[in-house]
Amino acid sequence: MNIFGIGLPEMAVIAAIGLLVFGPKRLPELGKTLGRTLRGFQSASQEFEKEFRTAVGSDQAVDVATPAPPAAIPPAPAAAVEESGGPSS
Repeated sequence: MNIFGIGLPEMAVIAAIGLLVFGPKRLPELGKTLGRTLRGFQSASQEFEKEFRTAVGSDQAVDVATPAPPAAIPPAPAAAVEESGGPSS
């Protein structure tokens, strides 16, 4: 079990320190508050993603890891060729 790069032993140490610092009566209240906060961040993140998709005009998921291919650029018109034949000085 590995959450955010923290394994089970590390989680147990963090829980034990939390229990010692906050006490057994206050720890469940802090857990509820943390859960509500994380739920709020998750809903805000989903709302932001929805607004972003609406602004972009796409209902598909946006993959930010893979850059989009460049748009086709039409070739520039051929430059006029000098009639003199030699390099200009």
